[in-house]
Parts: sequence; structure tokens; C-alpha cells
Amino acid sequence: MRILTLCYEFPPLGGGGARVVHGLSRELVRLGHEVDVVTMGWDGLPREQAVEGVLVHRVPCARRARHVCTGREALSYLLAAMPLALKLARQRRYDLNHTHFIFPDGVIAWLLRRRTGLPYVITAHGSDVPGYNPHRLRLAHRLLAPAWRAVVHDAAHLICPSETIRSLVVRQQAESKITRISNGTDPDRFRPTADGSGILSVCKMFERKGIQHLLRALEGVPLEQDVQIVGDGPYLPTLEELAARTRVPVRFSRWLDHGSVELTQLYERSGIFVLPSESENFPISLLEAMSAGLAIVTTQGTGCAEVVGEAALLVPPKDVDALRAALVRLICNPDLRASLGAAARRRVVENFGWPVIAQQYLALYRHHVHDSRAPETTLV
Repeated sequence: MRILTLCYEFPPLGGGGARVVHGLSRELVRLGHEVDVVTMGWDGLPREQAVEGVLVHRVPCARRARHVCTGREALSYLLAAMPLALKLARQRRYDLNHTHFIFPDGVIAWLLRRRTGLPYVITAHGSDVPGYNPHRLRLAHRLLAPAWRAVVHDAAHLICPSETIRSLVVRQQAESKITRISNGTDPDRFRPTADGSGILSVCKMFERKGIQHLLRALEGVPLEQDVQIVGDGPYLPTLEELAARTRVPVRFSRWLDHGSVELTQLYERSGIFVLPSESENFPISLLEAMSAGLAIVTTQGTGCAEVVGEAALLVPPKDVDALRAALVRLICNPDLRASLGAAARRRVVENFGWPVIAQQYLALYRHHVHDSRAPETTLV
């Protein structure tokens, strides 16, 4: 198949959603399909580049930071990406458009279908769904609700990585055609070690990620382990101030490239991974921690439990006492750390490797592929 992929973020930009697009596209190419990705340009990156067989097209836009995209920046991307996507669709005669994020890329997919008839499927990633993020985007979703409903309604199919996201979509548009397909990862990237002892957390620094609860849970706990928090975002200054007040011995590493040796070594040398998030879709950082064989503490009822299954300790969101108890339990019990880490590694290899996930996507694609040489329709 010949597939057009739209996603405003592609490595080195973005977080988990960008890594999903990269991993899935690479696996599809390995299986013999052709994939073009349209995404944001940034900081001198090539306008057109082959990345592991995936042809990446970057459009100029106003993006300033790797870890976050503002509404103005997203609009600049939409205005630049639509003409390019239309040009590519006419030249390349794609079989299908796989769009990631209902906003902003779903708008391009909707317009492209109106102009060319090219069907699109969408993977929702979290903040593009109303109600997912309790601290951001409420007003934006209210204002853009008619456009959101139109994009979802006209999609050939909507893919939700977690039950959490699926339930939120159904709350907004019950008749949506939805399939659950988990996010994937490359387990072979990491080489688990049996003697890791440090505590690690990797995420974007937003309030909903719950790092403030981790810092409070560690307050007063005698630690021999290093505590490393990796990520950047608007909530980082608040977290740094809290760490200074509570005197928790933590190191903030800000942004580390996903493929960097430093980040890989942090995963491989740590023993415990913590993601105390208040809301999640299907976080890639958990998949990476599982691949590295780490003992995990995360939250129940947030999408995280669907990732880890029984291979982790689960605590209620925002419950500092429960989080502290789980951490102390792992710190004091190396055998439990080892057994949970081994179970997590098995689970990710068996269920969430890209060869497994890509086949699920291909089965869905085949239901919706049509003759992409169909005559164009008029934009309305």
C-alpha cells in the first residue's frame, strides 16, 4: 500500500505520539509498504528526508520548542501543510491517509478528503480528545467542538490506544467507528540489567503528569538511590521549586533526545520507574520502562493500568501516601523489583512490539483502502 501519514510532530519534535508515528511508519516500510509523512519543520531540519525508508516532508512553521506546540504554531502548520498534502495526494495517488491527532492534523485530513476523496483513519493520542486533559485546552475544545465532530464523523475509522480515550470519544460522539489498537515500541532498543537501583521518571512536564506527587512522596524517605526526572515543559519551574523546598535529592535533566545514549543508559541503569499521572492515553514512557525491565509504579484508572497489566504496582492518582508506600516497598525489596521488571519485559515483548501492532493496523487499513484514482470532489 501507499500511505500518507499526517502528524504535526515527528522526532526529534514531540513526545509519545511522535514516536508512535516513527515506529509504525518504519515497520510498515519494512513490510514493503510506502509511507510519506507530512510534519512540522524545525531548527534547520531538512525539508525532505528519508528516515529509515520513510519519506518525511517538513513544512515551515512558527514552532519554537521541541516539547510543546502552541495554538498559533499549530495554525501556522495547518496553513503550510494543507497545500503540500494536497499536492502529494494528487501526485502520489495514495491508498489511504493515516492521520495522527484529531487536532490539528484531522482538519487537514478532512479537507483532503473533500478535495480528493482520499479516505482517512485517525489515531487519537490524548489531548486531542475533550475531557482528557484536566488542566489545559478546555476552552479550545469548546470553541472547536463543531470542527472536532466533523473530523471524527467523516473519518473512515478512529483508533484509540486505550479504553480511557475510547470512553471519552464515545461521550462526545457515540456513533463513532472505533477500534482499540495499542501503542507500540521497540523492545530490542534496551538491554535490561539486573543490578539497577535508581529511580527514574520520563514525561513532559505538565501538571497532570503528577511529578509533584512523586516529589512529595519522596520527602523524608531515606534514599541511597539516584532520583532522575527527565523532560521539559511549562510546569518544570514549579517542580524545581518544590524539589528545592522539600530537599528531595532529585536531578532534573530537562529534554533528552529519544534516541540519545544518555536516555538509553538512564533506562538501563535504573531499577524503578514512576509515572504518577492523573490522566494518560497509552504512554510510550511506560512501554520503554517495561522494555528496559524496570519495576514500575504508576496510577490506576488513568490508561496506565492498560499498559502494565499486573506487571507493576498501581496506586490511586494524587495519593501521595499510597505512592510513598509503593516506592518504599520496591526500594526495600530487590526480589520484588526483579520479578516485576521481568514480568514487564515479557508483557511488552509479547504484546506491544511493532511487528505485532503493525499487523493490527494493516488489517484495519485493508478494510478502508479504495481506488485512490477516484475523481476529485468539490470543496464545500
